Amino acid sequence: MNGTPPVTKNLLIINVLFFFATEVLARRGIDLTGLFGLFFFGVGDFHIWQPVTYLFMHGSFSHIFFNMFALWMFGRILETVWGGRRFFIYYMVCGVGAGLIQELVQLFSFLHAVDTGVVDYSIFAPTVGASGAVYGILLAFAMLFPNEKMFIFPFPMPIKAKYFVAFFFVLELFSGIAVSDNVAHFAHLGGMIFGWLLIVYWKRKRYGGGNYPRY
Repeated sequence: MNGTPPVTKNLLIINVLFFFATEVLARRGIDLTGLFGLFFFGVGDFHIWQPVTYLFMHGSFSHIFFNMFALWMFGRILETVWGGRRFFIYYMVCGVGAGLIQELVQLFSFLHAVDTGVVDYSIFAPTVGASGAVYGILLAFAMLFPNEKMFIFPFPMPIKAKYFVAFFFVLELFSGIAVSDNVAHFAHLGGMIFGWLLIVYWKRKRYGGGNYPRY
């Protein structure tokens, strides 16, 4: 942690503090997830701050562990390259964008329920986690260092970052369409999409459009 740049370090600390606060206060009957998790805007539990606060809530130890490990592993590199201010903006845009995509998906589920009478009760459950922002970080790393080789379990050989991220994009798209579980797959895709849009915007703004070099 001593070598971790400040924004990444503070994001790690805030997420861990929120996680332990959620666990401790739940034993006293205080539901932080119900207050700070992201609910569908069509239900009464939705509050205007939730598209931001849900980023700091996690549902289990494994959930926060893998998100924070990826944030530490890749976020510190992006912050070193971009600087703290730009990295923080990017992180929040990806996270909030992922939440907006999740809201849109839940809206479609709600409209489908209205048309068919078949209710998808998952729209009443809160979305939590920094995964959308983390997937945005993975995309940015692959765009900045596309040929960087990574050793990923269980693959026996190194994989270039661009192929690694492309694999996860396809996997999340397939899972979102074909798999019924409690994972917000489209929110993950939303984080990557908003991250890509922001990077393209920054590049065009910096180089005046047209053909521009990679960061």
